[in-house]
Amino acid sequence: MPDRTTPSDDDTTHSSLGDTLAGGWDPRAEGEELPPSDWGRRKRRPGTGTVWLFALFITAMALGHAWVSDQLTHQAFLAWSTIFTAISFQALPFLVFGVALSAALTAFVPASAYQRFFPSRPGAAVPVAGLSGALLPGCECASVPIAGSLVKRGVAPAAALTFLLAAPAINPVVMIATAVAFAGQPEVVLARFAASLAASVVIGWIWVRFGRADWIRLPAPTHAVGTARWLVFRDSMLHDMMHAGGYLVVGAAAAASLNIMIPREWLLAVADTPVVSVLVMAALAILLSVCSEADAFVALSFGDFSPTAKLAFMVIGPMVDLKLIAMQAAVFGWRFAVRFAPLCLVVGLASTFVIGGLLL
Repeated sequence: MPDRTTPSDDDTTHSSLGDTLAGGWDPRAEGEELPPSDWGRRKRRPGTGTVWLFALFITAMALGHAWVSDQLTHQAFLAWSTIFTAISFQALPFLVFGVALSAALTAFVPASAYQRFFPSRPGAAVPVAGLSGALLPGCECASVPIAGSLVKRGVAPAAALTFLLAAPAINPVVMIATAVAFAGQPEVVLARFAASLAASVVIGWIWVRFGRADWIRLPAPTHAVGTARWLVFRDSMLHDMMHAGGYLVVGAAAAASLNIMIPREWLLAVADTPVVSVLVMAALAILLSVCSEADAFVALSFGDFSPTAKLAFMVIGPMVDLKLIAMQAAVFGWRFAVRFAPLCLVVGLASTFVIGGLLL
């Protein structure tokens, strides 16, 4: 038997050792030690690159402190911090609600319950999931983790994604808020319900036909069969909250930055152009990232825009905005987000033009 404790073994010896290990030999069973290697010794050394990176970061913070401290009271920074705080605190309660409900579904509801509720055929499950969205009070921040839980529990991805889109757009709280904002205009409420539900169902059917399983990344189960349900609930909630919450902060920061960078004069210049105004309001819905339970009041504030343009703001926002894209990437992965967001935008705009033209 070759000497497995000699540090100067050549490549052939190391290769033989690898083959022996692959064949099932365990040196620990014979009281021997695995050979040290140069690679192993290098791995145990502190990473000097990381140390230098942190040193440069701290130096940059120290050098920029004087400049930053003078800018903290600037009006633009105050506006940014106000918008960032508003978006984060507006979305956080619904995110907590969605994460808690998602964890409860994972821990306490057996997979067979979903199989009985949703039809087995994905094409038939899509409209059922869309109408089910009208039962859950909350915004888009709550629907993302719930949709992830549905997929993990065996619901067809297309049905779960349909629920993700419909729930924040047609639930009772959003419909009542829209009716209050557009008092005396029931056609706006009906248009929002019809356009949002139609877009959600169409997107679900498109995913049934063209979606691929490897585009959706879901974490593998972290608990063995038989683990206490309360432990599963706790760990699932902590994981989802830390993961999605971080992306929520990133999305809120991006939305706040764009809020203070877009001059309102640019918006008024295109308000009278029918198609362009709809596209501009859709872009604003993506950038402003307003909660779906408050976006009707924001849409109403753009009085110079047409009813169809305001409808675009209320249809596109709950489907695709900056914080929502970030949260979808956190739950399903970026391969999913970069495909799903453009699909939602195109179908949502088409639904807006059709329903807006018919009802408004």
